[in-house]
Amino acid sequence: MSDHSRIRVQCVVGDIAQQSDVDAVVNAANAQLRTGGGVAGALHRAAGPGLAEEGRPMAPIAQGQAVLTGGHNLPNRWVIHCLGPVYGVDKPEDQLLADCYRNALKLAEENGIERLAFPALSTGAFGYPAEEAAQVCVATLEAMLPSLNKVHLIRFVLFNEAARHTLYQALAQRLTIDPVES
Repeated sequence: MSDHSRIRVQCVVGDIAQQSDVDAVVNAANAQLRTGGGVAGALHRAAGPGLAEEGRPMAPIAQGQAVLTGGHNLPNRWVIHCLGPVYGVDKPEDQLLADCYRNALKLAEENGIERLAFPALSTGAFGYPAEEAAQVCVATLEAMLPSLNKVHLIRFVLFNEAARHTLYQALAQRLTIDPVES
């Protein structure tokens, strides 16, 4: 087993648009990379109109794809935009969701991003059941960790305690994670 202890994994309740100590935040984007509800709405509101403008030439993106833009007015240098699957519509949703996490981590690695924050992708308006999504997330993370050299902090920022608890339980079964300070 390789040493993942150099990569810290955290799971907190909070606002993903206010993670000032990470280099990149992951946006649960729509295909057009426009503002929307949930995470995309919060990040676009905080980042300002430049985020949608920068994203426009990259759109549309496909499910499972990840693209990188600047952070604009966010406290982060970068935003990684991922289009997660709509549960029950986009098949195979588990593979598409895993691709989101995998491609976001690859982009982070390629761009020397050391600290990044994820929301629980696809679990909001896209209807992915939190427990199933958590299992996909953890399995993907576990598979990716050995290949990460630049990334050393992965924080999951959840909107409430129930969502945090679900993901924390799944993470704790397979990975070493930081005790929560939320």
